[in-house]
Amino acid sequence: MRAIVVGSGFGGLAAAIRLAAAGHEVTVLEKRERIGGRAYLYELDGFRFDGGPTVLTAPFMFEELFALAGEKLEDHVRLVPLDPFYRAFDADGAHFDFHADAERMREEVARRSPADAAGYTRLSGRISRIFDAFYPYTERPMMQLHVMLRMLPFLLRHRAALGVQRLVDACIRDPFLRRALAFHPLLIGGHPAHTPALYALIVEFERRWGVHYAVGGTAAIVDALGGLLERLGGRIECGAEVERILTDGGRVRGVRLADGSTRDADIVVSNADPGFTYEALLGPSRGLAARRAKAARPSMSLHVLYFGADRTWPETPLAHHNLLLGGDSRHVLDRVFRRPRRTAGREQLAADDLFLYVHLPTRTDRSIAPEGCEAMYVLVAAPPLRDAEHISPETARDVRDIVVQVLDERYLPGLKDHLVVEHAIGPEHFRDVLNTPHGAAFSLQPTLFQSGWFRPHNRSPRVQGLYLVGAGTHPGAGIPAVLASGKIAADLVARDATARRPAVRTAAAR
Repeated sequence: MRAIVVGSGFGGLAAAIRLAAAGHEVTVLEKRERIGGRAYLYELDGFRFDGGPTVLTAPFMFEELFALAGEKLEDHVRLVPLDPFYRAFDADGAHFDFHADAERMREEVARRSPADAAGYTRLSGRISRIFDAFYPYTERPMMQLHVMLRMLPFLLRHRAALGVQRLVDACIRDPFLRRALAFHPLLIGGHPAHTPALYALIVEFERRWGVHYAVGGTAAIVDALGGLLERLGGRIECGAEVERILTDGGRVRGVRLADGSTRDADIVVSNADPGFTYEALLGPSRGLAARRAKAARPSMSLHVLYFGADRTWPETPLAHHNLLLGGDSRHVLDRVFRRPRRTAGREQLAADDLFLYVHLPTRTDRSIAPEGCEAMYVLVAAPPLRDAEHISPETARDVRDIVVQVLDERYLPGLKDHLVVEHAIGPEHFRDVLNTPHGAAFSLQPTLFQSGWFRPHNRSPRVQGLYLVGAGTHPGAGIPAVLASGKIAADLVARDATARRPAVRTAAAR
């Protein structure tokens, strides 16, 4: 069959590779000048900056894709295991490290709060049981309600419908450890108190398979996947913006590009956000899936700041992945997830208003910056946009200045005097360039009623031959989940093709 994949994020590439390996004629259409989607690459004056995801876990999911062509991942990309996974800093600059080794993690908890060592052991056991119960569902379609209902006994037994923060608070007493050990929902755009504990399986993913870095950055994996697809016979066209998914009688027949040209297809896999797919690519839709996508609660957004400096800081306490958890947690999260109606005037921001994640890949890989230089990026959690809202240049500048001040004063002294390259994207980039409604950096919030069957399905219930992958679909955001969405979609294509194939009559039947 002829398959068109709209968008080239990890979900789109994973689906395309699996479809090409199954013998389909596959074309990936990407509107930007290079592939990657959120995993974009910015190259500025000798610095390489990953545009989006940097936390790589579950390497076997990439290995599966290369194995489809009889190849090995390690022949194309070098993954370096990181330890610590993350380093979290409190308001006083003391840090807590997340380690791969379970005993070292218990020792780290005890170093911070001896009274919480036993509680951490209980927490780890609960997370492992949640993983064992729910991991199988992350690689299965969730398009029938009874499949979701089948999970209900596990949800109740493991209290997995409760928030991640409650899961942690039930075992841990130290306020900083409570915040640090419950941060993972922020990696997929969710509020720790409102993200169900079933998402704690992210922690177990890291514990079982580690956190890795791809030499050359996440873009090195993107480029390797693009090459793999082409070796399997697939085609990639950049600068090809899809304007409309074309249908006839409730079935896909192809796409129309922004230049007016059309491409015929038997199936279309949309790696665009589900809300954008149903509202813009299909045109105004009235179906249940479209209404649900329109009414969905968006995830948080982000300001992403990219900095290149003409010196290094060998003595910095920063590790490769860093969480700056100063300030009042409730205030920070309320600003992002429950902000009051905007009042007239400029929002007054301070360092304690922001949640910051600092990525310092030059701790691991000197090849991504000129010799003697440091490359870094900082994620700043931000509220999603309201309709037609714009971030003022003054607000964007305030965010930038606060971040530089925090890094300069506490972690990278002299940074402001040594910056030679800067770039930034914000909520409007996610909305206007990446076509995510409300500028939601992770698509939908991972709430209980936006998970599983309640999340946009990987096969359209309204348009035959249309499949959806990416952060906004089942099973959710994060690289492993997005790769899984590509696997689910490709499996559904195979299943649907088998169902349409006429039965072969046996000799006895004749």
